[in-house]
Amino acid sequence: MNINQQTRLKLLNGVDMPIIGFGVYKVEAGTETVNSVKTAIEAGYRSIDTAAIYQNESGVGQAIRESKVPREELFITSKVWNDDQGYDFTLRAFDESLRKLGLDYLDLYLIHWPVAGMYADTWRAMERLYKEGRVRAIGVSNFHVHHLENLLNQAKEVPVINQIELHPRLNQAEIRSFCHSHNIAVEAWAPLGKGKLLDEPVLAEIADSHNKTAAQVILRWHLQNGVIVIPKSVNPARIRENIKVFDFSLSPEEMQQIEELNSNERFGTNPDKYEPKPS
Repeated sequence: MNINQQTRLKLLNGVDMPIIGFGVYKVEAGTETVNSVKTAIEAGYRSIDTAAIYQNESGVGQAIRESKVPREELFITSKVWNDDQGYDFTLRAFDESLRKLGLDYLDLYLIHWPVAGMYADTWRAMERLYKEGRVRAIGVSNFHVHHLENLLNQAKEVPVINQIELHPRLNQAEIRSFCHSHNIAVEAWAPLGKGKLLDEPVLAEIADSHNKTAAQVILRWHLQNGVIVIPKSVNPARIRENIKVFDFSLSPEEMQQIEELNSNERFGTNPDKYEPKPS
């Protein structure tokens, strides 16, 4: 796959999404968010991923306005939080996210977690928002295969994307295969394993051979697997470093070495935590 900084993946509904974006999870609201997002946009990122629960949508919106980059060149994602799921609550939550962002529409809106007994109604609301043209694409986050199967049995629109924890220690082969078979794009959150993989000897050796960092090698591994990535940092140098992954390629042998690091280890929450607890 020939990829570069401008590469976009065509989603199931025909919308093009940048293959690399900037995530703002745990970026402090206000100045830190504004400065980080502006730095990312200046570095060449055109996709910004936020969420209602991050409480920094207003800062993202301010950074977008101050960047002076035309809105149509940017791809903005937000997510509906667990407490706002359900048909009517989701519609209200979407309006609130738009208000905080200061935008007329979103490029992508996601169900943040598969809250049992709720996400089907949440999806109906998202289908309405999509039909009304208020969001260009709709998808899900943190869905296991069984969540996706359940949703697909009821949905009128197939989710265009599933954003999941994915990194060399958790390669999510089963979910990636299922999504591929249904033309659902896969997007990695915590693509660098929350920084816990950067001292991995295999990655360090590969990085040295390419004169790159371990983080750049991990991001390149994702991209060559066709996975969309949204690395997060508040360090300007690292923000710029993370997008400089298009001037080298990993060999099939190196890709396999990284694949073999998988141990199904999670650094975040297992989505099945959101299943109903026994009464």
